[in-house]
Amino acid sequence: MFKPHVPADSNIPEFTWRGIVPGVLLGIAFGAANAYLGLRVGLTISTSIPIAVLTVAAFKLVRGNILEANMSQTIGSASSSLASGVIFTIPALFLWNLSPTLLQMTLLALAGGTLGVLFMIPLRRFLIEREHATLPYPEGTACAEVLIASQTGGGRARAVFSGLAIGALFKALVGGFRAVPDELDVRVPFLKKGEVGTEVSAALFGVGYILGPRVGAVMVGGGLLSSLVIIPAIAYWGEGRATPFYPEVKLTIDQMSASQIWSRYVRYIGAGAVAAAGILTLIKSIPTMVESFKVGTRQLRNRGAESTLLPRTSRDLPFATTLAGAFCVIGLLATVPQAFGALDVFWHRLVAAILVSIFAFFFVTVSSRIVGLVGVTSNPTSGMTIAALLGTSAVFLAMGWTGNAGKMGALTVGTVVAIAASIAGDMSQDLKTGYILGATPRRQQLGELIGVLGSATFVCLAVLLIGKVWGFGTKEIPAPQATLMKLVIEGVLEQSLPWVLVGIGVAITVVAALFRLPTLAFAVGVYLPVATMVPIFLGGLLRWWSERSAASKEEASARGDHGVLLGSGFVGGEGLVGFVIAIIAAILTRVPEGLGYEWAGAWAPSFGALVFVALILWFWFSVRAGGRATAEETPRAS
Repeated sequence: MFKPHVPADSNIPEFTWRGIVPGVLLGIAFGAANAYLGLRVGLTISTSIPIAVLTVAAFKLVRGNILEANMSQTIGSASSSLASGVIFTIPALFLWNLSPTLLQMTLLALAGGTLGVLFMIPLRRFLIEREHATLPYPEGTACAEVLIASQTGGGRARAVFSGLAIGALFKALVGGFRAVPDELDVRVPFLKKGEVGTEVSAALFGVGYILGPRVGAVMVGGGLLSSLVIIPAIAYWGEGRATPFYPEVKLTIDQMSASQIWSRYVRYIGAGAVAAAGILTLIKSIPTMVESFKVGTRQLRNRGAESTLLPRTSRDLPFATTLAGAFCVIGLLATVPQAFGALDVFWHRLVAAILVSIFAFFFVTVSSRIVGLVGVTSNPTSGMTIAALLGTSAVFLAMGWTGNAGKMGALTVGTVVAIAASIAGDMSQDLKTGYILGATPRRQQLGELIGVLGSATFVCLAVLLIGKVWGFGTKEIPAPQATLMKLVIEGVLEQSLPWVLVGIGVAITVVAALFRLPTLAFAVGVYLPVATMVPIFLGGLLRWWSERSAASKEEASARGDHGVLLGSGFVGGEGLVGFVIAIIAAILTRVPEGLGYEWAGAWAPSFGALVFVALILWFWFSVRAGGRATAEETPRAS
């Protein structure tokens, strides 16, 4: 029987001003910074751990407890997930010169965030409680470790905070001062445009150790399939072609680099793979969802009386509230003209709202499971958004809505779905943290809604201001994800989407399923660059070796536990410094140039590799030396 850090029969303060106010304020700051970072480089950082670290520091002054600190990070982290959904889609409207208003953007953000929270509620008991041993939720587990270590002290606290210090120092060296390259690439001889590489990232290495060897190996396998099979195959196939192959319209395949081939072709294949894996996951999840709704229906029939019989740590918001809230959001989307913009006919908006409800429910389920394996940072939200856009655009094409109204309608549907999937992934991590700590789920769910309501306007305002200053699709603000979404919608509505590439991705997932591989992990590996997968694989590989080489089972368990603490620190340290870099970039209106690694000349990649190897060696010696001390302490609930 799992025992949380705070017992279920304990009723310490949780939903208080000390947890709510700092969470809202930190959420606004983190959401704005993440909006800029995502528009600049196409990705965002997970903010649960940085907010938890800042909350712990602040609570030393106001004397808050661990559940109030957890409430603060729950509320604050919602803004970053909301920012991810907004920046992946909304800028495409500006690229079409269909500039949305702040009101429209805020309505879409609120609708997506609310649906993400509400649709996740019936799944919590099964994904978080019943699959606690099989779904690690790395950021959620790491966040719990940070909060627990702040109170327990001892060797476990030293492990977490030493990991935080090294992770922060490493991120500052690589991403702040830019003293070494943040990615290392190697050409594969005798293989046309074959390349492999690795990101120089302490956080990804720590995530790999938390996930373990099997998931890391499957994910890197998907990445190697893209980099060593698919990209070279496209290069050989396109050799000698005199004209570009759509979706590329300027360069021939011979003129494109490996990274350009990945960006223009492999991402469509990866999107097809992720969409197919999502469908398979949905099929496998049908029993879970049926059981979830049986429980919810029973709560509705008993008017919530059953919830009073559950322990405090298992009480969710009533199913009636979830159902009514979802219907209200869908109804508002259909009736309020400002939400879908150019769709000025009620039944057109009704169709769009129905599509939102279908795709949002589907991808909330998928997202909640994906982040349990790979974490929020590697959650393929853009892949899910692409799948939703493909389906919505196909429906609009069948109805003849192919003009600007159809484009705006399809993209706004995708916006709500992207935000819902992103929020659900973040909320799953937060609920995992709460489950380990002993928080009350219904209070966390209310906190997540407060986080959405408190940050939606400010995140959208930040996006508008960034677009006004620099514009979207420019060198300073390329908005890469939104540009891809624009191409997808244009491809379907103008009947020019490369369906062959999407079909290849579907076929890859089907083959992976036949070989009984974890399809979601493999599809994510195909979709994301192999350089992102390699450090995750190395972290899992080191965990396998550290436990295998131990002298006894007890020592192996102690090494695993100590390594998870260090890995959690890595994730937290890099996330905290990543946030600081984003703030500085927002203030300076540019990414800091740092020292630059040009001083090393041709030796810069070698120097970067040595620094990364030094990090791994430090981790290994720390695991080996600290494992015995960790085992001697009171075993951590896990």
